[in-house]
Formats: sequence, structure tokens, C-alpha cells
Amino acid sequence: MSDALEIRAPAEQTEGTRSQILRWLKRVGEHVSENEPLIEIETDKVTVEVAAPGSGVLREILRQEQEEITPGELLGWLDASGDGASAPPVSSASTTGSGVHRQAPARPAHAAAEGVRGAAGAAGQLSPAVRRLLTEHGLEPAAVQGTGQGGRLTVEDVLRAAAAQGSAGGQRAGSGQPTPGGEQAAQPAPTSEEGLRRVPHSAMRRRTAEHMVQSLLHTAPHVTTVFEADMAAVLEDRARRREEFAQRGVPLTLSAYFVQAAVAAIRVVPEANSRWTDAALEIFDAIHIGVATAVEGSGLIVPVLRDAHMRDLLETARALDDLVSRARAGKLTPADVRGGTFTISNHGVSGSLLATPIVINQPQSAILGIGKLERRAAVIEEGGGERIAVRPRCYVTLTLDHRAMDGHQANRFMQTFVDTLGGWRS
Repeated sequence: MSDALEIRAPAEQTEGTRSQILRWLKRVGEHVSENEPLIEIETDKVTVEVAAPGSGVLREILRQEQEEITPGELLGWLDASGDGASAPPVSSASTTGSGVHRQAPARPAHAAAEGVRGAAGAAGQLSPAVRRLLTEHGLEPAAVQGTGQGGRLTVEDVLRAAAAQGSAGGQRAGSGQPTPGGEQAAQPAPTSEEGLRRVPHSAMRRRTAEHMVQSLLHTAPHVTTVFEADMAAVLEDRARRREEFAQRGVPLTLSAYFVQAAVAAIRVVPEANSRWTDAALEIFDAIHIGVATAVEGSGLIVPVLRDAHMRDLLETARALDDLVSRARAGKLTPADVRGGTFTISNHGVSGSLLATPIVINQPQSAILGIGKLERRAAVIEEGGGERIAVRPRCYVTLTLDHRAMDGHQANRFMQTFVDTLGGWRS
């Protein structure tokens, strides 16, 4: 018998999200102190750290890097006695709770091969990601050569086998049936094709792709309306107040103005701040605005500015700076990306003039797109006449769920939005 501490995945998780182990920060046999970061877990939204539940030696790792995990799942064991080498392996069959200290019976180190079959099963248990890919490509575990620890199958092993199968004209992917005249058999792991580089999908990228397909093709009928905003008044106000904000440690970005104008438009057309259900359109009183943020190497993440309707320009700018800074530093928490009721995507910061449709972030009803700000010739009505002037302008779009709003509501929203920006007053 030995003193053992369970290492478990966080139990709290937003419905519909997926998690996988990004990396273990310690190796088996290394000492770890209580509350020291032990694992990095990547969800489809953020990366979070799991701290050690106590001090001891990392004794066993049950879930490997890149494997999908479930909330509260047992990931490994710590030997609290501090002597990981002398202690026998512990059993994962009779554990409960998170970080609970308990006595556990010994078991063989490579037992408990859940869902394992055939020769490949003898090498170790299959992760949920591996099982799903095997099913999708119609492969048997015995037909795939495992390259993981102890011969276990990895996601990359299955993808290689599926690629070899496709190039050889073998089994149809996902059907589980051999092609005419072909036999279902193991395929050798292919060598890398010249000029081809494989980049495995992260949990965030995979889930983003699924979310976009689900939103656009299977959930909401997308409609986009396009307006043009004159930003002269906003730029003048920003020039006047930028130094004042900087003295308070707050950068004044155009995004703060876009959030404020969106709040004004939602107050006029509250249906934009809603979600569709089969029974009713649920309109939120609180306005929680998600701000799409590009993170180098990770993709797009949408931290949520909560209670935007209760903030002035300074508070909005300060909160946005905090969210965006933590997003790019990889320090967002799961709470930071939950509960959005409306989303803004400022795609113009990377040079885009117009993007349509921008896919709605379900279950929201609309997403606002902001194009690149540039100086353009425009016809200005002035003193009963017209003149041509060069003005700072940008295209703005509202992509909406047509079940929740009609065109006249979308246009009213956009007219309020551009009028707020065009006639900005401090």
C-alpha cells in the first residue's frame, strides 16, 4: 500500500467544449510541490494549468499529450510518500473526487486497457480521439502500427494509416467497408511526401472548424447587411482624449468606440442581443460583448466583455485592454470566454475591407464586422449643397440569424451604429 494522490482534470467545463492534454510539465519520477503547475490542458477556447494536488513524486501518467479528456477524469497519480521508485503502481478503478488523498491497492502498471482489441490493444488503451478517428476512417486498431509509448496508438498513427489507405485505393474512409476488389488489411506507415508538411489540429482549431460548419450549414440562416461608417468624429475625439487615457494607464483603441456604438444599437434593436430557441426568442437584458481576438499560433479566440452596457468609454477601454492582453499571453480563464450575447469581429486590423458572411457565434443571433479604416472620397451634404471630401471611413457589416431578425431590424441596428460613430460626442 502507498500514499497516493489523484491528479484529475478540472471538473468545471462549459457544455459542448472539448479538452485535451497539451503537455505534462513533469516527467514520471520527478518531484512536484503542492500547487505547482503540473499539466497544461487545452480546450477549444483557452489553455489552463492543472496544479499538483499535493507534494510528492509523479508516479504514473494515465493520459498522454494530445489525448482528449473529460471533466474530472483521472489523469495520473502522485506518490505523496516522496518515494515514487519504491511504491507499486496504484489502481484507478476505485478513486473518487479531485485531489483526494487515499490508500489504493496495487495493480499491474499496464493493465486497464479500456476499449482495447487485438494486437494493437495489447500495447495500451485507446484515447477518445484515437477511437473517434478509427471509427471515422473505418480502421481496426490491429491494422494500425502504433508509435506511442509502449506501442500505443496515437492520433498521428491513425491519420498516417488513413492517408496510406486512401492513396492505395483501399478502404473507404468512415465506411468501415473495403473497396470493390480490395481487402481490409494493415497499411504500412507512409513516408512523408516531399514538399508536404502536416500540422496536427489543436483542440481549439478543431472545435472552431466544427462550430463554424454547425453554425453556417446546420443551424442559422445567415443574412448580411453592409453599411459604411464615417469615423472622422471618433478620430477627433480619440486624438483629444488619448493622452488623458494614457496617463491612467489605459490605451484608447477604436475597439472601445465600436463596443460603445454597438451597445447603443442594441438598445434600439434588442433582438440583436438574443438567442433563438424552438419555443421563443430569448432576449438578454445584460449586454456581454465578445471581441474576436487573433492569437498567434492558436487561432481566433473570443474573450467576453461583460456588462458592456454599464461601462463608459474609459471602463470599456480598460477592460478591453485587459482581455486582449491576457488572450495574447495565453492567460484567459474559462470564465473569460463564457456567456457572450453579441460578438464584434474587427477584421480590418489585418487589412480586410469587407468580410461576409462572418459566421455567427452560436447560440448568439448576430455578429458585427468592422473593415479596414481608410481615407476615401465621399460626397458630403453641407449648407444645402454637396461637395466631395476625403473622409476616414470603413465598411461595417451585421450578419444575423434571419430567424431572430428581419432585414428592417438589421438595417435599423446598423443605422444607429453608424450614426453613433459619425456623430460621436464625448
